[in-house]
Amino acid sequence: MPIKVGDKAPDFTLKANDDKEYKLSDLKGHKVVLAFYPLDFSPVCSKEHACFVDDLKQFDSLDARVFGVSVDSVWAHKAFADKLGIKYPLLADFEPKGAVAKKFGLYLEEKGITNRATVLIDGEGIVRQVMLHDIPEQRSNAAIVEALKKIA
Repeated sequence: MPIKVGDKAPDFTLKANDDKEYKLSDLKGHKVVLAFYPLDFSPVCSKEHACFVDDLKQFDSLDARVFGVSVDSVWAHKAFADKLGIKYPLLADFEPKGAVAKKFGLYLEEKGITNRATVLIDGEGIVRQVMLHDIPEQRSNAAIVEALKKIA
């Protein structure tokens, strides 16, 4: 069962493709976009991350920090980010596999991957929007931007 709007987002620390560790609670005061996705280099994931790259200024203008989250390793994230020119962190929910996705109710145990979902968190760490998508469906950055505009 996915996390619900109004819930406190569970804290976590994950390493990213830039070799830094990111802790959700350290982002207090900023809106956070957690873009959970199945796997690096898959066709839909590649296309939607290219869109995030193109739209990153819109997210920055709304004081929103974007993070990709999947069960891939830091090394896979590095190669994926290099190939697509991704400048935002890709968090490796690698070991234990899917532990953070499980906290958010977004790990697909039977497939061993993260569900495609977007979780928007306000500056106080409260979940304000959860958008679930079918695995082959690309998320809409326009819908994410509109939802972010409604978060104080």
